[in-house]
Amino acid sequence: MDPNRLKGKNILITGAAQGMGAANAEYFAAHGANVALGDINVDGVNEVAGRINARGNGKAISMKLDVTKRPDHTAAVNATADEFGSINIMLNNAGVNKPKMFLDIDEDNWDLIMNINAKGMLFGMQEAARKMIDQGPMDDHPYKIINVGSIVSRTAFLDVVPYSCSKYCALAMIIGGAKALWQHKITVNGYGPGVVKTELWEQLDKDLVEIGMFEKEGQSMDHLAETMILMKQLSTPDDVKGTAAFLCSDESDYMTGQLIMIDGGMIMQ
Repeated sequence: MDPNRLKGKNILITGAAQGMGAANAEYFAAHGANVALGDINVDGVNEVAGRINARGNGKAISMKLDVTKRPDHTAAVNATADEFGSINIMLNNAGVNKPKMFLDIDEDNWDLIMNINAKGMLFGMQEAARKMIDQGPMDDHPYKIINVGSIVSRTAFLDVVPYSCSKYCALAMIIGGAKALWQHKITVNGYGPGVVKTELWEQLDKDLVEIGMFEKEGQSMDHLAETMILMKQLSTPDDVKGTAAFLCSDESDYMTGQLIMIDGGMIMQ
């Protein structure tokens, strides 16, 4: 792949301290992008940014970003534009999950997931779009907002209903945002991972044992790989970053309102 494929792209990534967010940040920078990394885990994003800057291809800055707070989004968007001259891509990656059986879902569980995954994504989209509009249209390419969905943007499971609701929201915001923002030459797309071996899934595996879905740790991933994933294998952040980079690149300029599944064949569409 062209090492300068993303040269000139100034990208803000939420939830960039670990997992897919960190992997995408390093991959984007390796292909010429400047990346701003936001997370409540400041030490984590500082470490990722340090690795990127040490390699010298692309540039990284890091900042505290609590996605449930609109002022944090505003500050992060402005910091990105101030550092790199503009912001032209927003990647809403931050997300959380806490499994509970349907009748055990309580207000705290609902609010935790929806506040981060849905409200936080809305804030990110809005504040990035406002800045892009203020900057004025680019000459050759649209601005881009990218939302991370999930397999449960298109289905639901009995033990993660609030998470499923939040990822249906991600899909709705992709479609609605695409319709609302194209007049400003902003596209909105997303991608939907399946079962990705990250720190989040390691915790989910433990949580699923705790609520009685599985007897011991490791069973949930093995079960999903055997019964639901057509390719019979779990994914890693490396399986996601290429599609994410495509959505950031000029090659996706004629796309908007789309959610691309990266799930090994779990959801057919």
